[in-house]
Amino acid sequence: MTHKPVALVFIAALSLSTIASAQSILGFTPASSARETEVENKLKSIPTAEEERRQHRIFTQEPHIAGSKRNNELADYIAQEWKKQGLEDVVIRRYDVYGTNPKSASLEMIAPTHYQAVLREIPIAGDEDSKNPAISSAWLGMSISGEVTAPVIYAHSGNPEDYDLLRKNGISVKGKIVLVRYSNPYSYRGFKALTAQREGAAAMLVYSDPQEDGYKKGKVDPEGPWGPEYHIQRGAMTYDFMVPGDPQTPGWASLPGAKRIPIEEAVSAPKIMALPLSWHDAKPLLESMDGPVAPKDWQGGLPFEYHLGGDRVKAHLKIEMDNGVQPYYVVEGRIRGSESPDEWVVMGNHRDAWVFGGVDPSSGTASMMELTRAFGELKKQGMRPRRTLVICSWDGEEVGLTGSTEWGEQFAAELRAKAVAYINVDEATSGANFHGQAVASLAPMLEETTRTLQDPSGKSLYEAWKETVKREKEEGQQSSQFSSSGVASETLADTRIGSGSDHTVFLNFIGMPVLGLGFEGDYGVYHSGYDDFYWMNHFGDPGYKYHTLMSQLWGVTALRLANADLLPFDFATYASNIREFVNEMARNNKSVILSGARSKDGAESKDPAFTFDLTGIHSAIDALESAGKNLNASLTRKLSSGPIDAQLASTLNHGMMQLERNWLNPDGIPGRPWFKHILYGARYTYAHLELPGLTEAVEKQDWPTAKQQVEILERALHNNTKLLQELNQHLQP
Repeated sequence: MTHKPVALVFIAALSLSTIASAQSILGFTPASSARETEVENKLKSIPTAEEERRQHRIFTQEPHIAGSKRNNELADYIAQEWKKQGLEDVVIRRYDVYGTNPKSASLEMIAPTHYQAVLREIPIAGDEDSKNPAISSAWLGMSISGEVTAPVIYAHSGNPEDYDLLRKNGISVKGKIVLVRYSNPYSYRGFKALTAQREGAAAMLVYSDPQEDGYKKGKVDPEGPWGPEYHIQRGAMTYDFMVPGDPQTPGWASLPGAKRIPIEEAVSAPKIMALPLSWHDAKPLLESMDGPVAPKDWQGGLPFEYHLGGDRVKAHLKIEMDNGVQPYYVVEGRIRGSESPDEWVVMGNHRDAWVFGGVDPSSGTASMMELTRAFGELKKQGMRPRRTLVICSWDGEEVGLTGSTEWGEQFAAELRAKAVAYINVDEATSGANFHGQAVASLAPMLEETTRTLQDPSGKSLYEAWKETVKREKEEGQQSSQFSSSGVASETLADTRIGSGSDHTVFLNFIGMPVLGLGFEGDYGVYHSGYDDFYWMNHFGDPGYKYHTLMSQLWGVTALRLANADLLPFDFATYASNIREFVNEMARNNKSVILSGARSKDGAESKDPAFTFDLTGIHSAIDALESAGKNLNASLTRKLSSGPIDAQLASTLNHGMMQLERNWLNPDGIPGRPWFKHILYGARYTYAHLELPGLTEAVEKQDWPTAKQQVEILERALHNNTKLLQELNQHLQP
């Protein structure tokens, strides 16, 4: 959107972003906007591609799985660097968590022929790191130990409907080994494991089919970005869609000496053996199978017809794990705020990687180190932010979102009182396509911020982002493995936020607004030993231009939240987005809903299939939107008039910070009480799930629970409408 000067004494119907003048920044007075622009320009001049590359090499020199000696050394390195850069209150926090490490694994096909699985990634030409003897063999975090000899059955993506199809073909997997594949759209391997466990399978093998991320997509490493024959996608299978973090401390921090429940009682701890395979190791199993021919959409990229299997293929699988309590370390640093030190803007990236983590997470870690260097330089030049910046290097994200969850649980009360927002960068870049996530109240601010940054293509980042969103919509793509594309109709930002990264505790447990930033591209070496420095320099970001842009974007976004006179929330946009959530749920569940539903043009739905009454919900959304528009207009008038009284600013800002907390239900989602946000949740696949308690009840046709969830949502809408009206009253003459 192009901002044009407008009269600022009216227009309650316009959003905050629309009525901002061309010279203004959302949330800033004219004088503050000028100062902020100067600070941002200085920040953007500090990160360099050379330093991004240098930092990236440090973090990708050796494998550094959570809990490893190398990962702990990197925690010390970050802490020392931050102190040198000028960060304050640098501390390393220890959490004693239930962690996971491999001892050994073997897989042997014993019938109809013999095959010993390699379970390793062979070195590739030109990539010296691929020869590193410290690269682990195949393993999945949180697998249990065990040994089994059993028939192998092909179960496609390992989702519940896949087992239904097997049953229709007379095939039971009870006591057998299921062979499933990583899939696109993304389905979290932990959900595959839980489904196999519920089906009574003895073990699960999960492989990377070339149709999803290999030669069927294009050239493979070292000639291209896609996964080669021996690449293995490691990963955890923790059931963190039930409870993230340490399985033995659900809902409280795993500080040394903390109370722990038995691992047998931990709902997020798997009870099944599992192992990942390259397609090289899966091929002999698949091509030896008999039984019915697999359906067309179960076929893959290997050059033979896939079958479902029966008793013909038998395998011997043995896994020994070293699972138990071990220390994880979170590094925390700050730049204390000059005027409002007890208002926090929190940022984070996880440090632990399955191997080298060229993209995931070390691209983000390198960008974070340049970000903190820039913050330190600004502080040395006397440009301290108004609010406190809190930066964290998380540990154990790959295992179960562990470090961020434990830190968030430890400081939940303080964060609910002080936190403005959390900005997450997991992977800085695997390509050139920007993907920005935000709760809808911050979507206009994020979009405005991207207008001030230049994409390496020469366009503004905003224009490049707009082109990416348009292209992905046309192609019907999904823009992130952690949440299928969910761009709200009125924004570029993806406001459908699932799980799978460190934002989860802040949004779903603490009730903080969150943003997620990342650049994406063709990336077929995820969680493998080939995701390394070589891959990044040849395919992901040669020249480190997008690493540098990420440091700039992350920094400017944080500074706008940290320095705003009045926080740049747009609650009218949020209300409109909630209406979309409700209408989408209705469209997806037509046997249910929707008396009183409103279409985009405001017309009421007359569809007789809609029988579940949401009239009250829509009336409440309308009221929230109206209150949000009125507040937007009042805030803009106040900002345009010059300096703002400190006490008034504090009242308004703390009130706006409270709105996100008001979406929390202390009892949580039915069946998953750790997840407390009534607007945002995640499916077991990690995919986004809006209105989670209500949606899951409707999908189950559990009408008493659905009615209860409607009442909870309606009450929260009314409470937040009242809050916005009270804030608006403070701005009246």
